Amino acid sequence: MRRNFYGKMRLKNLPLFIFLFVSFFILSNNLFAESVVTDGHSHEEVKRGERFFKGLLPFKRDYSSCVSCHNLVLTDTLNWNPSAMDIALKYADKDFESFQAAVMSPIGVKMEASHVNFDIPEEDLKTVKVYLDNLAHTGTADPKPTYNNLIIFLFLGLLLTWALVELIFLHKIKWKIVPVIIFMGAFGWQVKMIITDAIKLGRQENYAPDQPVKFSHKVHVGENGIDCMYCHTTVEQGKSAGIPATNLCMNCHIIIREGTNSGKFEIAKVVEANEKGTPIEWTRIHNLPDHVFFSHAVHVGSGKLDCAQCHGPVEEMDIMEQYSDLSMGWCVNCHRDTKVDFGNNGYYEHFVKMHEDLKTGAIDSVTAADIGANDCMRCHY
Repeated sequence: MRRNFYGKMRLKNLPLFIFLFVSFFILSNNLFAESVVTDGHSHEEVKRGERFFKGLLPFKRDYSSCVSCHNLVLTDTLNWNPSAMDIALKYADKDFESFQAAVMSPIGVKMEASHVNFDIPEEDLKTVKVYLDNLAHTGTADPKPTYNNLIIFLFLGLLLTWALVELIFLHKIKWKIVPVIIFMGAFGWQVKMIITDAIKLGRQENYAPDQPVKFSHKVHVGENGIDCMYCHTTVEQGKSAGIPATNLCMNCHIIIREGTNSGKFEIAKVVEANEKGTPIEWTRIHNLPDHVFFSHAVHVGSGKLDCAQCHGPVEEMDIMEQYSDLSMGWCVNCHRDTKVDFGNNGYYEHFVKMHEDLKTGAIDSVTAADIGANDCMRCHY
């Protein structure tokens, strides 16, 4: 009797327990949200500032939303305007008046044009500053992974299973060729997906990460004609081509302080890094496995290869990307096809027999593979 009584009491009070639990969860969540932002700003102020930044408020306006120029996510084309995170980090430790002055009177021809009709009340602009301050602490949300290939793979697995069950047990379809075709097609597609993804392991063709400074090879190499070796000074003597130090950048930017596309914002990052003596943390683009040895000195310094042969038309790239897949097959084929600058190159003087064969006409050219470039130990030792 007592057990039944307590059981009924629990069931009777269950809605109350659920209500208290939900209330506690919401209350604790709000308390936590209010503590995310410092200086006494609430979660509601952050959300209101986010709505203004993304153009959800005000409902009627004659100007573009902030996010239409200052992106929150990585894009595959170069957006010359500073990103939302760039702005957030720059003004996180500055007062509202400095932020307001930059918004209402931006520096740069293109930025001034985009802010011509920008009219937002001061109180609302303060919430935008609160949102950006919070963004500087929390960072932007990571992009969500896509599961398209996984869904397709699982769907093909279901087709395979159905075809097998039909062929072995059900026997519902009159024409046995139908489940056979479905089985072969699904199985072949799955094998193709596995092989394709297996080949891509460790490769990153078209990899183009976001960089701390919006540096355009198209502007520097294509439009201004700067030679690769002016910036990458160790390419002929070192294993790596080298990343230019900020003081090398200042050879030009001691005078050039405003870019045609980016205004002063991006160049100011280089100037500030140089003045503080802190290196810019560039993200490496071209990566090889740890068990592979590659030297720019051998390929550029000795082999006299042009940079574009591996890195592609960098003079056309606003965003630098990995042009070649840098696979072993790609390297081996290059060694087989590339003719070495052999005759007038002191690096290859010790190949006496080959020089004599060239003079007598026994051979008309020498490839990298002919002088041992495809020997396993050259790259994997």
